[in-house]
Amino acid sequence: MPAQYSLHPNIMLLSNLTQFSPMLYLTGFPGLETIEHWIFIFFFFMYLVAISGNCFILIIIKANPRLHTPMYYLLSFLAFTDLGLSVSTLPTTMGLFWFKSHGIYFGACQIQMFCIHSFSFMESSVLLVMSFDRFVAICYPLRYMVIITGQRVVRVGLIVILRGPVALIPIVLLLKAFPYCGARVLSHSFCLHQEVIHLACTDTTFNNLYGLSLVVFTVMLDLVLIALSYGVILHTVSRLASKEERLRAFQTCTSHLCAVLVFFVPMMGLSLIHRFGKHAPPAVHLLMANVYLFVPPMLNPIIYSIKTREIRHVISKLLG
Repeated sequence: MPAQYSLHPNIMLLSNLTQFSPMLYLTGFPGLETIEHWIFIFFFFMYLVAISGNCFILIIIKANPRLHTPMYYLLSFLAFTDLGLSVSTLPTTMGLFWFKSHGIYFGACQIQMFCIHSFSFMESSVLLVMSFDRFVAICYPLRYMVIITGQRVVRVGLIVILRGPVALIPIVLLLKAFPYCGARVLSHSFCLHQEVIHLACTDTTFNNLYGLSLVVFTVMLDLVLIALSYGVILHTVSRLASKEERLRAFQTCTSHLCAVLVFFVPMMGLSLIHRFGKHAPPAVHLLMANVYLFVPPMLNPIIYSIKTREIRHVISKLLG
């Protein structure tokens, strides 16, 4: 057992439970128990910004008929997935730092990991559809209104968004059939499939291969298609006559490009560390997991509020 878990006396009790026990043990930041109240304030601030910011984006788009366009429908999808990602981790993270509640029933852990991974895959899908929207707007501007319609965006968006949650169901349900032994300690304040599967004392090859395939054919594929879209966009922008036209065309992509980087860089880093960095310091795992789950939902509303002219205009009217 890692040395940092010796700081939690309840772990020894949990380790003596039978293999049919439904309880798992969540940890926050082992070794930093003396400053957990400051950590709670930090997390509370991030949740406040993420939840209020994404709700604000959704309310603005719904309340302004001028924003009922395909681009803002996609932004609504993004705000919804960010909101879902924040709410998915909220109960256990706040319960751990506020009420010192470390135990979680296995069924609740399954539900939480399903929600976390589902909203992550949803966000990847939304960013892919948004890149296609920018691709059509810049490369085929005269046909944009014909190709990108509100009804088509909603229909395609829903199909692409639901692929992740549907594909997740088998591996999440299969976790219940595995025997678990040892202390059953998770190193985060929330449940991730990559961690729970390591607690099983049986062959988990199917889950590992299925999970890796799922990441490759959703997140990795989305990232490749987004990169290809931006490759074509850059080629098209470089052929514009003047520097002002090139700058104006590319500025329409800056907010989406920032959202792509904010989401994909931590997510791919976390996935690589869990699969290939088993000997990395625990602090690295903790840092990457928390950046991946908390930073994108917090930054995306700020990015779009600053970079999107129509939203800035609505905000200035509300403040003025």
